[in-house]
Amino acid sequence: MKNLQFQILFCLLILSGCASVPSKEAALPVYNLNGASYLPLISLCDSRGIAWDYDAISKTVTLSQGTHIINLLVGDNLAMVDGRAQMLKYPVDIYQGTVVVPLRFKEEIIDALFEKTPAGTPAVSLRSRIKKVVIDSGHGGNDPGALGKSGLREKLVNLDVAKRICSLLKSQGIDVVMTRSNDQYVSLERRVEIANNSRADLFISIHANANRVKGLKGFEVYYISSDIDDAARAMLAAKSSDLNLANAILAERSLNLKAILWDMVYTYNRAEAVELARSICQAIDRNLGMKILGIKAARFQVLKGVQIPAVLVEMGFLSNSGEEGMLKNNYYRQKIAESIADGIKDYGYRLTIAEANN
Repeated sequence: MKNLQFQILFCLLILSGCASVPSKEAALPVYNLNGASYLPLISLCDSRGIAWDYDAISKTVTLSQGTHIINLLVGDNLAMVDGRAQMLKYPVDIYQGTVVVPLRFKEEIIDALFEKTPAGTPAVSLRSRIKKVVIDSGHGGNDPGALGKSGLREKLVNLDVAKRICSLLKSQGIDVVMTRSNDQYVSLERRVEIANNSRADLFISIHANANRVKGLKGFEVYYISSDIDDAARAMLAAKSSDLNLANAILAERSLNLKAILWDMVYTYNRAEAVELARSICQAIDRNLGMKILGIKAARFQVLKGVQIPAVLVEMGFLSNSGEEGMLKNNYYRQKIAESIADGIKDYGYRLTIAEANN
């Protein structure tokens, strides 16, 4: 919440540049797009300590370090390097919501301009940023959730994967709160209450999907829709909840000011939830090569009520015989859990780097 507190106090949301952790470059995911190899630009920046800025309206990217400045345009293969035009064989692109650059861009331009971070540079600890996560296992008890053709019940798949994620996060030194740890019914209201009382950094709700179209398959992550009336949510929160933010004592005395700050909290949380969803999808794609249906907005009640960055994960379709079969497999469930945990870790890593630069 430290970064959020800073933003609220100054009424400004800032996109930060990247610092470097040397081990990251060796582990950069490589994507094959239209016959060419691409790298995620943000991760590449992280590995070299390159500051970056992306304008979503003009789709322009600016990279800078020392006296060097590179300007890129998504969809174009022209790069301006220190004011000089240089043509790329393949254009800058967007993949799964993040800017990606051709591998040859790294080899021909980045490697030439920016030195690798010395191997002795210490990495920033993830624990300094992500300390506690709420894992919500969807359905339970007399609410079985989706039912596969072979009888596989969603509530049991959700719980098993949630427990695996819990174990993985704890092994990384992250505290975990589970909304349910056995086959019991927990109301949506109670799940929200658990999350809001936890003082956690993130909320991840685990589900499996179903659809009348039996051939539909894939992985998707939801965040709270912007169609939700944040002003109404903020006023309700102002009346019933503490801000729990440093230096917010004066705001607690004014209902309107408190509502304004809660509105900023919800705006921040939505943006962070999108970033968290993107990190999870990227990890799933990297580790499993599973079809990614996308990062989507929804009006789920459990997301609407939670007062921290929150996402709802749909691991696959029990209505699809192939994915039902995979979700029965313990090894596959473990890989799903590892990928979600990796996504949380990658998200936390980016936030930690951004905080270190502020």
